[in-house]
Amino acid sequence: MIVTDRNELIEIRRGIKSRNKKLVFTNGCFDILHSGHVDYLSKARQLGDYLVVGLNSDFSVKNIKGEKRPIINEIERATLLDNLKCVDYVTFFNEDTPEQLITSLIPDILVKGADWDLDKIVGREIVESNGGNVQTIQFSCNQSTSKIINLI
Repeated sequence: MIVTDRNELIEIRRGIKSRNKKLVFTNGCFDILHSGHVDYLSKARQLGDYLVVGLNSDFSVKNIKGEKRPIINEIERATLLDNLKCVDYVTFFNEDTPEQLITSLIPDILVKGADWDLDKIVGREIVESNGGNVQTIQFSCNQSTSKIINLI
């Protein structure tokens, strides 16, 4: 299955928690998947036992990035992510932020790139108030979807 339904993911989360395993959550658009994305996701996965990627839907990406985005549609983006060995589950969210999704899952570890200030990471309060932690990951390469688009 390429995309896991949110309700099914909530049930999966309960099972993970009952086995005392750690669930890592991150989110993003992941439009035009590149080596920086793969490195980031691999590092995120190393922080726990399972990695869930909350993927901005096409609707959400348009709201955030503008009418010309995404370049790659949500099903193709989900397929690419789902086929990375470091990603265990992919689920969509339509909102501008993953706050509702994070509140539903309450991951053990919430991860964003180091370009985010900890106090600005959506979902931080819910994760920390439930005993989890929030971490940032330093980018190892200077690559971005916007740079690729500009280069093209």
